[in-house]
Amino acid sequence: MGGIASWIRHTSKYLRCLMPLSRHSGVRMPTLNPQSPIPNLQSPISSPQSPMKAMILAAGEGMRLRPLTLETPKILLPIEGTPLIQYTLAWLKSHGISEVAINLHHLGEKIKDFLGDGSKFGVRICYSPEEKLLGTAGGVKKMEKFFDGTFAVVYGDVLTDFNLSAMANYHKEKKALGTLALFQAPNPWQAGIVEIDKQGRLLRFREKPPRGSESGNLSSGGVYILEKDILSYILGEGFCDFGYDVFPKLVELALPLYGYILEPQDYLIDIGTPEKYHKAQEIWQRVLSPKSVSQ
Repeated sequence: MGGIASWIRHTSKYLRCLMPLSRHSGVRMPTLNPQSPIPNLQSPISSPQSPMKAMILAAGEGMRLRPLTLETPKILLPIEGTPLIQYTLAWLKSHGISEVAINLHHLGEKIKDFLGDGSKFGVRICYSPEEKLLGTAGGVKKMEKFFDGTFAVVYGDVLTDFNLSAMANYHKEKKALGTLALFQAPNPWQAGIVEIDKQGRLLRFREKPPRGSESGNLSSGGVYILEKDILSYILGEGFCDFGYDVFPKLVELALPLYGYILEPQDYLIDIGTPEKYHKAQEIWQRVLSPKSVSQ
């Protein structure tokens, strides 16, 4: 079966946030069980000399998933009885990541109550509350002091099993400032469309282009490997979005951004709408659940 990937990012207001160019329905949710089976995901290729940290973006209100998210944060929605975030943490841990930051806004206390300090999941969690939503890039910028060097960013509504270690190695080989996980989008007008050259370097990034104006269907999957230096291009502490504000401008500056195209056997599944959430459960049960083990 080929790769299945569908990614729709939240619409956000365009705000300039970069440094000047001269500068470089009432649905009841099941009880969440932290001891639920989680998948035996990819094993790390090698342990980096300085293990990466990661940030999971979980502050969004999940408007398109209502009523499911009225009382349950999106990252706590269950997939086969196990909260989505538990799969994400297991996946990161399997690639040598043990320190994770999570930003909070909508129902943040429920997330903290479930995850605690992360020790029961084998990781250390640092929380970043946002009184007002800061956007994907603004939320990461707020946690700038948490990062040491190379780090990963994962959108909270991603369910995936792809080889993050291989992506990190690719990022290092390319000497990239940032590397984006890419997939073939079935409906590119709803995604961040990327054009790359033969070496994988980003030539163009367009967030949700008008239907019919897309130049291809290669899309950003909501998983990035970034260098800490990229945060110096984000100005201030307000709202800022990677797709609308940061990546397009860095491409204009000809900075080294690269795309890592997922393999056909990789899975990156969006749970951003009720339909996609239920589809993700079907796919996970049919294709990936047989690889699950009790942890």
